[in-house]
Amino acid sequence: MKKQNKLLIVFALIVQFANAQFTLEGEFRPRTELFGNGFNYKYQSGDAGNTSGREGTTPYLGTSVRVALNSSYTTETYNLYIGVQEVFNFGDREQISAEGNGNFRIQEAWADLKLSDKWRFKLGRQPLSYDDQRILGGLGWAQQARTHDVGVFKYKTEGFKLDAGYALNTLGDNIYDNATNFTYRELGFIHANKKFGNVSLSGLLLGTIYQNGDENKSGLITAGIHAKGKFGKFGVSANAYIQDGDRVNGAIDIPVESAYLVGLDLTYKASDKVTLLGGAEIISGAGDNGPGFFPLYGTNHKFNGLMDRFYVGNHAIGNGLVDLNLGAKFKLGSGYNFTLKGHNFTEESNNKNSLGQEIDLVVAKKFKGFKLVAGYSQFFESDDYPNPAGNVDAKSFQNWAWAMLIIKPKFLTGK
Repeated sequence: MKKQNKLLIVFALIVQFANAQFTLEGEFRPRTELFGNGFNYKYQSGDAGNTSGREGTTPYLGTSVRVALNSSYTTETYNLYIGVQEVFNFGDREQISAEGNGNFRIQEAWADLKLSDKWRFKLGRQPLSYDDQRILGGLGWAQQARTHDVGVFKYKTEGFKLDAGYALNTLGDNIYDNATNFTYRELGFIHANKKFGNVSLSGLLLGTIYQNGDENKSGLITAGIHAKGKFGKFGVSANAYIQDGDRVNGAIDIPVESAYLVGLDLTYKASDKVTLLGGAEIISGAGDNGPGFFPLYGTNHKFNGLMDRFYVGNHAIGNGLVDLNLGAKFKLGSGYNFTLKGHNFTEESNNKNSLGQEIDLVVAKKFKGFKLVAGYSQFFESDDYPNPAGNVDAKSFQNWAWAMLIIKPKFLTGK
């Protein structure tokens, strides 16, 4: 190639990047956790063999790592985002193995097209995260996180946003033979948000269709509102959702009628360094009209205690939950933050038994270029806590501890 042709190519590339912005960022997030002593205990129907947190279990330490590389390319008419990541556990690959663990994947790949000054269309593999992430959330706590293969029309004007999305999952034909509480054939939603000064009000209508084989289909509707506001030193956040239709558990369609979730969270800024927390959430449980409410695709780790005893891949067909909680956040100086929160859990339906209490402690420290976060939780299990195994006694001392390092380098930041 002639020298002048090479110069022309370099010049063309310079002109292209001069009219666009390219960023390249990374993430390295190892987390070590104490498992096997009560964390994420499952007791829904059919899980009688799980005795996590019961007598006879042995706690152990495990380390998982999220490694990600995320790139974005922005022009006047579109944004293109591609993110790849691998999630691995310490020890999941033999020392000299030529193969990986199979967990490397395209985590996000989407294009955001500018249709006009007010309308955009975002298409591809992407997180759906709205409001406080109670129903639709990115699930960032989980190392693998959550994304959807979906197209979303977005309308935005001053003080108002409207998103409407649709997703269709098919694997080689018109049948999606995989129906559980978290996997769907079709998903459609409308989310609207309006701001009134210091108050934000959102509405969500979410429809999901599940399919197991050619004939076995079911549909579930979730609808509700989220409100948030600040009034001087006080902050308020509230949820109210209902569900109706059929929920799939394996190959069985379970009718749901008038299932509901209501929640209220309050904050009070007592000083520049102390914020008081208080909240309550009621989730309807199993009854004559069906299995009760299920939060679906939210960031459930954020709610009902950090030990994930409820609605985090578990408790799907339980007797509901009443969660009363109090806590406080402290800014300790030198970049330290400390959060303390206590929960009291009872069943919503059936005998309304006490399920126990939980205490969560989280400490975070920011350094130049990275962050350290650690936590300790303890669960005090009630004698009324469901025990389908029937032959083991609850431990009075159930706990979970963890520590996490977060590094997010910016390799290229564009112009």
